[in-house]
Amino acid sequence: MREICVIGGNRYFGKRLTARLMAAGDRVTVINRGSSKPPPGAIHLIADRNDEKSLEKALDSRTFDVVIDQVCYTPRQAEIARRVFAGRTRRYVMTSTVEVYEYEDSAALVREDAVDPRTVAVDFELPWDDPEFLDAHYGEGKRQAEAVFAAAAAFPYVSVRVAHVLGGEDDFTGRLEHYADRIRTGAPIAVPAVNHAATYIHVEEIADFLAWTAGAQFTGPVNAASHGVLSTEELCEAAAAHVPEGRTVFESVEVGEVSPFSFARSYGMDNSRGTRLGFPFGEARKWLPRAVAETLGKDD
Repeated sequence: MREICVIGGNRYFGKRLTARLMAAGDRVTVINRGSSKPPPGAIHLIADRNDEKSLEKALDSRTFDVVIDQVCYTPRQAEIARRVFAGRTRRYVMTSTVEVYEYEDSAALVREDAVDPRTVAVDFELPWDDPEFLDAHYGEGKRQAEAVFAAAAAFPYVSVRVAHVLGGEDDFTGRLEHYADRIRTGAPIAVPAVNHAATYIHVEEIADFLAWTAGAQFTGPVNAASHGVLSTEELCEAAAAHVPEGRTVFESVEVGEVSPFSFARSYGMDNSRGTRLGFPFGEARKWLPRAVAETLGKDD
């Protein structure tokens, strides 16, 4: 029985991850601020991960084989975790994001070495506690958090750079609903003048990938994305199947806000490292209809 700690992760693919770990026979400890309870059978510790003393007190003398950090968004949070879990875990998995590549614009799918966290500058003095700042600098926060672990972690660490996630009736983002609503009313769907496709991953697949990563031995950044890219048009076509009386209208815009999952630059990740390491990624185009049905079908 492995001892695994999951920080956050009480919704969407986080709760699926916890369920997988418990089904595999692991003893899972979930840490959050108490806003929601973990699945029955998991150990629940209440702590504020932004408060080092609160986290240390909640953990007491516990140690873990693996820590999976679902909610590390800033270098400050990473630094606290780096100190608190030193000597408490043999492996640390941070859930990162495709947004770390926000300054890349390559026609080819981007590999992990495009952003080396060992070379990323860290600034603890930025207003990371300001929700508006953090929301506007999501990718930068994740990059700097990775950099903290890469520079000085006292344990082997992995940063899983997650592609855009689709699927599940509990998709809370509202992005697919945005398309369905526009198609239902015939309202324009705003897209960039040059609209790029992107990589995606199914909600069940990323839960599988994180559970698999917990038991692996590799370290460093790894991209988690299904094979193939999806365009806005393909997403809308899948959504339109659930709005048979609707009409899909695209509006090209040079400036201003565009619809979700439409991109003015390339947003694709190369998943060859994860594939070589042994994870069997699915094909995005094959699971897309199912993913959209899971999310939009709840309204049928």
